[in-house]
Amino acid sequence: MILAHGAGAPMDSPFMDQLSADLAVQGIENLRFEFPYMVRRREDGRKRPPDRQPVLLAAFEDQVSRVRAELGNDVRLLIGGKSMGGRMASLLACEALTAIDGVVCYGYPFHPPGKLDRWRIAHLSEVKVPLLVVQGTRDPFGKPAELEAQGVISGITRLAWLEGGDHDFQPTARQPERQEDLIRQASAETRQFVDGMLG
Repeated sequence: MILAHGAGAPMDSPFMDQLSADLAVQGIENLRFEFPYMVRRREDGRKRPPDRQPVLLAAFEDQVSRVRAELGNDVRLLIGGKSMGGRMASLLACEALTAIDGVVCYGYPFHPPGKLDRWRIAHLSEVKVPLLVVQGTRDPFGKPAELEAQGVISGITRLAWLEGGDHDFQPTARQPERQEDLIRQASAETRQFVDGMLG
C-alpha cells in the first residue's frame, strides 16, 4: 500500500507512524511519501497550503508508477491515505489505472466541517476499484447521520465506523479505547477488506 498524508501533517506524524506499523503487523507492507508542498515545508520549515489538485495527483501517480515498476504486476497494490491523502487516492482511482487494485481512505473528508452543502462525493461513483472508507463516528468531516441522509454513496465498497473516533481516530475521554486502539482497528478493517478483495 502507498500511503499519503493529510493536509496539515507530514508522512511521519504520530498517526501515520502508527498506521504504517499496524498495517505491517497485519501483513500489509506499505510505504509513505510526501506531496511537494510538504517536501518544501520540511526543507525550509515554513507552513504552506497544499498544492493544487493536479500537482497532488501527479505526485501520487508518480509514486504508483515507481512502485509498480519495482514490484511488477503480480503484487496487489493499494493506494490510500489520511483525509486529503485518501481523497487524492480516490480521485486517482477514477482514472483507468490498471496498476491500482484498491483504495483505502482513513477519515475521508466528505465535506468541510459544518458545510453540508459542499459534499466531496461526486467522483466516487467513478472509482474503478474496490474502495474502503474507515471513519470515526465523531468525525466533523462526515458523521453517520450525515452520511445516512445522503443515502447509498455509489463507489464505496465498504464503510467501516470506528466508535467514538474523531477525524484523527481520537476517542472520547470516557471510552476505554485510546487512539492507538482505534488506529489498530482501522488496520484490522483494512486486512479484512484486502482478504475480501483477494477472494
